Amino acid sequence: MLPQPKISANPLSQWMRQPKIYIRLPSNGQFWAKGSIQMPENEELAVYSMTARDELLFKTPDALMNGQAIVDVIQSCVPSIKNAWACPTIDVDTILIAIRLATYGEKMPFKFKMPNTIEDVEYDIDLRVLLDQQSNNHWVEQCVINDELVVYVSPLTFRHLNQTNMKSFETNRIMSMVNDESIPEEKKLEIFNASFSNLTKISIDLLSDSIYKIVTPAGEVTEKTYISEFVNNVDKTVFETIQNHIKELKAHNDIKPLTVTSTQEQIEQGAPETYTIPITFNNSDFFAQGF
Repeated sequence: MLPQPKISANPLSQWMRQPKIYIRLPSNGQFWAKGSIQMPENEELAVYSMTARDELLFKTPDALMNGQAIVDVIQSCVPSIKNAWACPTIDVDTILIAIRLATYGEKMPFKFKMPNTIEDVEYDIDLRVLLDQQSNNHWVEQCVINDELVVYVSPLTFRHLNQTNMKSFETNRIMSMVNDESIPEEKKLEIFNASFSNLTKISIDLLSDSIYKIVTPAGEVTEKTYISEFVNNVDKTVFETIQNHIKELKAHNDIKPLTVTSTQEQIEQGAPETYTIPITFNNSDFFAQGF
């Protein structure tokens, strides 16, 4: 017999939040670590609106910086996800857009500066359109180097992405010290070289973490130590082939720029008839109503 769903004994349960929308993940559940997601048979995940506690998490700077706020909110609003740290990056935008839609509705105000003018413009983005775009996301695992070498790559997890972002932030913060006139030139050069070396290591580690298998005529290699050594010592052309493959996948899966048509009044002010603007979301205000 199939297990029966638990019925809450709380007499107020009928007034508690219910699923607002259902989504399919671009990954279809692939690339998730075992036990990190409970995929329904129809592969559609229920998405609930945020609670008051969830909203308060986004007002905690430390929780935002270390990624814990995002993880807690995802697991609160999408109960099928048991460990959001393991979420492949190909799925992150879809999940966050769905949570925003379920909480505040279909429209999200987006502010930007109109080209060739000093005017700030507010535009309502239809989150349903963004979700539809995300449904076209896909991931090509195979990166064929030549007849003898095939590299298999997977999307990074949210944990990987967050750790990398924190390292990059810290490195860039240190590099900004180069502009401090009170620091001697020799010390500035030392800081710059160390920071540049750290950023290079981050790039190499990212590529290494993305590779989960390499196939050669002798067989498959899945040992992470061997893969890391390969990435650090491989020919520059091979490295760039793998890197470009991942970059192309990322560009395809990123949220597409918004195309805006100017009004006649805006055109008279110097704005072009049409232009595109990149859509970038800051976690701290993406989940703020009417930001």
